[in-house]
Amino acid sequence: MALFGSGKAKYSTIKISRSSAKKRDIPEGLWLKCRSCSRTLYKKELEKNLSVCPHCNYHAPLTVTERIKLLTDEGSFQEIDKELKSVDPLKFVDSKKYTDRLNTYEKVTGANEAVTCGVGTIEGKKFAIGVMNFSFFAGSMGSVVGEKITRMLEKALELKVPAVMVTASGGARMQEGILSLMQMPKTCAALDRLAEAGLPYIVILANPTYGGVTASYATLGDINIAEPGAMVGFAGPRVIQETINASLPEGFQTAEFLLEKGLIDRVVDRKKLRKELTLCLEYFGK
Repeated sequence: MALFGSGKAKYSTIKISRSSAKKRDIPEGLWLKCRSCSRTLYKKELEKNLSVCPHCNYHAPLTVTERIKLLTDEGSFQEIDKELKSVDPLKFVDSKKYTDRLNTYEKVTGANEAVTCGVGTIEGKKFAIGVMNFSFFAGSMGSVVGEKITRMLEKALELKVPAVMVTASGGARMQEGILSLMQMPKTCAALDRLAEAGLPYIVILANPTYGGVTASYATLGDINIAEPGAMVGFAGPRVIQETINASLPEGFQTAEFLLEKGLIDRVVDRKKLRKELTLCLEYFGK
C-alpha cells in the first residue's frame, strides 16, 4: 500500500486491481484507509476535512501548499528566497552521494529545500511565515533551512510584523555536519533580535518535530501551539528508553503530554487553527 500524504502519514491508499477497476470503473486512490483507526475514508471528503480523520481525529500531514492556504488569506502569500539551494561543502557520501539525495528529493517533492518562507496576511493582518516540509529530507535542518528561516525572521524585523513558524522535522541534517548544527544558535540569535524589537513569534508544532529543530527555534515561541497527537522531542522514545533503561510514561512526547508538563501552551485542532492564530496575532497587536 502506498502512503497517503507526506512524511509520517497514517493514511494508506486502497489500490484497485486493473481487472476489478475495469469492471467497476473505480479510479485508484479514490478511497483511503486511516492507519490510526483503519476506517475507510473517501479521499475528497477527507481533503475537505483538512486531512483530519472524522472518526479518530488523526491529523495527517499537510503539504506546504495546503498549510499556507490554511494559514494565509487567498493570494496574499509571497515567497522569499525561493532560489536558495543546498550545496555539498563536505563532499559527503554514505550509501549515496549527498548531492544525489538532494536531486532525488527535488524530483519527488517539486521543492528545492525543506522549508518555504514568505510574507502573507491572515484576516488582513500581515506576518512572516515559514513552513517546513517533512517530505523533503525528513524536514531536516541544513545550512539553507537555517539561512531561510533566519532571513524570514529578519524580514519580519524589517517589516515590523509578527513571525510564525510551522515545524515538522527529524532534526539536524547529518550530511552537513557542524554546518547544520550551527543553524541552531544562528536562528536563536535572529529570534533574540526579534524579541528585542518587541515582535511576537508563534510556533505551530506539527507531527513530528525532533532533534536540533526542537532544541532551537521550534520551542522558543512566545506561544507554542501543537496539533493533536504531534510527537515533539529531542531524541525518539526508543532511543531514550534504551539509554536510560527504563519504561517511559504513557503518551510520552505527545503534544498532550507536553502540554501537561508545560512545554506547549496550546493543543489546537487543525480546523480551529486559523482562528487561533488570528486571535493570537490580534492579542499581540494590541
